Amino acid sequence: MVRPHRCRRVNLEPNVTYFKPRGIPLVELEEVILQVDEFEAVRLKDLEGLEQEECAKKMNISQPTFHRLVLSARKKISDAIVNGKAIKIEGGNFKYR
Repeated sequence: MVRPHRCRRVNLEPNVTYFKPRGIPLVELEEVILQVDEFEAVRLKDLEGLEQEECAKKMNISQPTFHRLVLSARKKISDAIVNGKAIKIEGGNFKYR
């Protein structure tokens, strides 16, 4: 039996939920979906510069779960930048503080 997922805490709702390469029509682009909890993990770790343990506490998740979130988010962001894809921020298992 699978353990139920914990709801992740997100402090800020993203102001912008879509990024795309300039000069390419949206209909021609592939999309990468970045979940809101992945967005929050990257914000806390990379933008705010917090330690992984503190980030995990703020999001109400374990450190290994936080680490997986950051890795997943960074991979999606890298894929979008390198391969010229749009990034759409939506979904995930979270609640706002």
